[in-house]
Amino acid sequence: MIMEPVASSRRTESGDDPAEIIRSSRHEPERFGLLFDLYAEEIHRYVSHRLGADLAEDVVAETFLAAFRHRSRYDAGRAPVRGWLFGIATKLIGKHRRAEIRELRALARIDARCAGEGHEDRVAEKVSAAALHPSLSKVISTLPRRDRDVLLLVALAGLSHAEVAAALGIPFGTVGSRLNRVRKKLRAALGEVGPASNEKE
Repeated sequence: MIMEPVASSRRTESGDDPAEIIRSSRHEPERFGLLFDLYAEEIHRYVSHRLGADLAEDVVAETFLAAFRHRSRYDAGRAPVRGWLFGIATKLIGKHRRAEIRELRALARIDARCAGEGHEDRVAEKVSAAALHPSLSKVISTLPRRDRDVLLLVALAGLSHAEVAAALGIPFGTVGSRLNRVRKKLRAALGEVGPASNEKE
């Protein structure tokens, strides 16, 4: 299963803009629940892929609790609401680093017959944790957290480079350079690039 990127400028059924919901929730706290309705499902899916279902509900709840507590600091000029929420979730995932590594190593042990066949060269945009090739899972488990966060925000959450930059508080160009570095490692893991042809990073 491959997740398609989700539009970042989502609105509620009544047409409310997410950034406006945050602003109004400062005086009407109950309105913040609309953001949960808009984004909880996709954030849950993202966290589940990274940590497994057992931890996902807790991390999603922590994500929205943290967002609610810090809603007065939200700056629409720096990040869309969706990217901001994924940034919070990613930071919380970092607290469960061991669980994520366990999840990736478990995927790496899956029989290659069950992992699916064929992988596109642009694996960062197409990969899904549910269908990761075992060798990809193994490589991803060894990546530094900062590289893994960038890769999985693009691959699993469908965030654009600009959204990832805003979510993680890093320069736009850094997103691209980290993805390029990771792609080389993933292609090498799939045998698409020989060890001798690895470029300097």
